[in-house]
Amino acid sequence: MAEPRTGGQVHLRHEGDVAVITLDNPPVNSSTDAVRRGILAALAEIDAGQTRAVVLTGAGRNLMAGADLRELENAPTEPTLPQVTAALEACPVPVIAVVRGHTLGGGLELALACDVRLATADATLGMPEVTVGIIPGAGGTQRLPRAVGLSAALEMIVTGKPVDAARALDLGLVDQVLRATDADAQDAEVLAFARDYSAGKRPLSARAVEPEDGAALQALAQKLVSRARGLPAAAVAAEVVLAAGELSFADGIARERAQFLELRGSEPAQALRYLFFAERAEAFVPQQPVQPRTLERIAVIGAGTMGSGIALCALNAGYHVDLIELNPAALDAGVNRIRRELESDHNRQRLSAGQRDARLARLAPSQDIDVVAQADLVIEAIIEDLGAKQSLFSSLAERVGKDTLLATNTSYLDIDRIAAEIPHPERVLGLHFFSPAHRMSLLEVVRSASTSDQTLCTALAFAGRLKKKAIVVANAWGFVGNRLYAAYRRQCEFLLEEGASPEQIDAALEDYGFAMGPFKVADMSGLDIAWKMRQQTADTRHLRRYVGIPDLLCEAGRLGRKTGKGYYRYDDNRPVSDPDVAAIIAGYRAEQAIEPTTFSAEDIQQRAVLALINEALLLLGEGVCQRPEDIDIALAHGYGFPRWRGGPIFIARRMGPDALNAALDRLVAVSGKGQERGDATLLPLDAKTAQE
Repeated sequence: MAEPRTGGQVHLRHEGDVAVITLDNPPVNSSTDAVRRGILAALAEIDAGQTRAVVLTGAGRNLMAGADLRELENAPTEPTLPQVTAALEACPVPVIAVVRGHTLGGGLELALACDVRLATADATLGMPEVTVGIIPGAGGTQRLPRAVGLSAALEMIVTGKPVDAARALDLGLVDQVLRATDADAQDAEVLAFARDYSAGKRPLSARAVEPEDGAALQALAQKLVSRARGLPAAAVAAEVVLAAGELSFADGIARERAQFLELRGSEPAQALRYLFFAERAEAFVPQQPVQPRTLERIAVIGAGTMGSGIALCALNAGYHVDLIELNPAALDAGVNRIRRELESDHNRQRLSAGQRDARLARLAPSQDIDVVAQADLVIEAIIEDLGAKQSLFSSLAERVGKDTLLATNTSYLDIDRIAAEIPHPERVLGLHFFSPAHRMSLLEVVRSASTSDQTLCTALAFAGRLKKKAIVVANAWGFVGNRLYAAYRRQCEFLLEEGASPEQIDAALEDYGFAMGPFKVADMSGLDIAWKMRQQTADTRHLRRYVGIPDLLCEAGRLGRKTGKGYYRYDDNRPVSDPDVAAIIAGYRAEQAIEPTTFSAEDIQQRAVLALINEALLLLGEGVCQRPEDIDIALAHGYGFPRWRGGPIFIARRMGPDALNAALDRLVAVSGKGQERGDATLLPLDAKTAQE
């Protein structure tokens, strides 16, 4: 083996007549200026007359897992990735890419510029650029259709979803999957392939795009773009991929590059990069370094929908789980829910039979609360009643050790009151999962007045193992997520009272990018849940503006999907407009002497988003959040806020102080009695707005 003749982040060595270029930019070999320069330097150093083939590979686990997103904040610098892919394709000897680990974005574009692609069995290949608001910019939209066809390329690029090595082989994206699993054996297999290879140069740019049915392609593109909920990059990606079937390769990559450069500085791209980095920042930094406790066994009390969902989360993360429920029928139902979900994952090939069975083997259903004694963490998911939770926590404290963490899944109740009489209150906290717990990614880690830093750090490590997006919040009504959503829903009810219809409000906010409009959400959740909460606070109702329309619907037996009617009527489980609802609303307005106002979709969108901005500022002023960015993370992961909009904090920072203050003043004026105003000075402007 020859010693490497180049250094830095790219190494070149020769194995006889095979040149090996190794990317070495830990941790994931991301594309940087230095990496791109290194690849070009290595290619320039290769003597084509003495070289049979070139192998492009990566040190560590990946070939290249994409670009360094920080580079996208600045103008492109040379050499660009398109210059590197052009150089790989122009290399006079065949170039063989070794696709290993996560080969994503620019990494896959490098591989596509090579003549042959070999993949390790555990490789993942994808072009996730749309998820950060851009499109592939180094030939990916043009080479991928030539490798796998237009339909498969649309699926991969417009959705950003990766494929595994087996699927890549079926598609023709890779030429061979390596048999070896050990790194050294894989290297030997690659070198043997390179020495035997005799098919010469096979650039994808020279390959024709296989024709497909135009109408079917357009329908597929439209379906994929609609799923992106307004993300501009998705529509652009579809258009540029389809152009591969109509334009020459040179014209196609020119169009791709122009669209890439236009998108990279767009507001949606900036919003998505902002969320990308916010989600990867530390959710909590203790004042002094602490070591999280080791958790091995989790007890979940309550086998209802939430409790069984939490138990499933823990099982999927590798924990042993005691699912405790006193009611035998409820316990059986909870276990069956878990079984069905695991069986569904097995049927969809997300789990092997062995993985499914191993999870079930770690589940221990019980009607005996004494089994909590062996747990490292106990999570209660019983009814939302303060007295019931206080009684349960007292019972738990008698049965567990002093180091066992005690968590409540309450959505609204005061955790300090729940834990008021508990010895060692520093181990008590809230773990607020969102339903369905095994699918929703948001987890609010709630700190009580006594919760220790070690308890918080342990909970965050637990959340990480569950693959949740955790935010740390203070013990306050509704915490962050439900408090924000209550303000948003309330503003939508104001708009309903003032003249907009449920259909108009839902359509405007879905057009904005929300996953579902607020009145469809209310119908799905059940109108009676919020009705009961309003009844509990009836004695303070006079302190702020109150809209009585939801109460009238509940009194009419319209409780949402479960009764077949709410804000909508449900025919075949689909929402349709109901004239009876329009009549109830019209009657209410007449009784209150309200003259209906006409609203545009933009009016509705601005009011709803301003309500979120204002509530976010109130949360910051009360110290409920650890970081302002946590508000945007909560809405994106728990409430269907469109990621490409960034979130209310991102939006507010870009408005500038004058525009933001004027907008908040307008919101308070139209919202009426009891509306508090947030303090805009709590929010530092983003760098670009500050410069302006």
